[in-house]
Amino acid sequence: MNSTVKRTIFGLLFLAVMLGGLLFYETLYVILFAFITGVMLFEFYRMTMGSAYPQLQRLAIVVGVFIFLAANYYFFSGHLATFVSFSIIAILLLMVRTILQKDHSDFLKTGYLYAGLVYIGLPLALSNAVVSATGEYSGILMVAFFCIIWASDTGAYCFGMLFGQKLWPAKLCPTISPKKSWAGAIGGMVASLLAAWILKCVGWLPYPLVHVLVMAALMNVLGVMGDLFESLWKRSAGIKDSGNIIPGHGGLMDRFDSALFAIPTGYIYLLLFGLV
Repeated sequence: MNSTVKRTIFGLLFLAVMLGGLLFYETLYVILFAFITGVMLFEFYRMTMGSAYPQLQRLAIVVGVFIFLAANYYFFSGHLATFVSFSIIAILLLMVRTILQKDHSDFLKTGYLYAGLVYIGLPLALSNAVVSATGEYSGILMVAFFCIIWASDTGAYCFGMLFGQKLWPAKLCPTISPKKSWAGAIGGMVASLLAAWILKCVGWLPYPLVHVLVMAALMNVLGVMGDLFESLWKRSAGIKDSGNIIPGHGGLMDRFDSALFAIPTGYIYLLLFGLV
């Protein structure tokens, strides 16, 4: 199968799964994002730890998924003490299990277990705040956030291909991601602002237009930072893709690297201005 055709087909399947998991029932969202949390942590630990401490890696993945589920319970029930207590207990259990590990010769690698929980587990757990922003489950705001992120990625790719090759070849951050150009960055910003304006018009972002545009601009910038941050991990590990779960697209970290930074940014902006 032609690589472009394969990439398009699996890209559309990925889009359908994301929309289906967000727009219909809370249970589908919980299953989908718990799965995403587990797979992304698996990819991160495989990238950073390799085959070291496989049992601890599996336990850390369980802890990450558990924290996501505990966050879901908190944001829909309001039991903060339960969420905090269970999350701390889960992390302490991981630490105790590390102590009981017989082999401590490569102990410093266990730090990646907690790095993954902060880098991946925490933002995904906080996604529950987005889908509960109205007081009951709604995936509309999360879909709107993803639309801004996807528009940014598409705009950056198109502008980068059209103008970033010869007309304006200046690179955004050549030591981390040599293919990213300033032309692409500007294209991503324009596309994200356009997407935010459309989402405002159709009622998916029911906030004052100035806030919608500022939020989209911030999400665009932080999304680029998220992309570059993952590139740093991959470059340090000497790999091109975080995985191959989506043929033609790589791993889930490759698909959600921008979202890990952009979605918390969008929600916190709305929260600071009392819009959610």
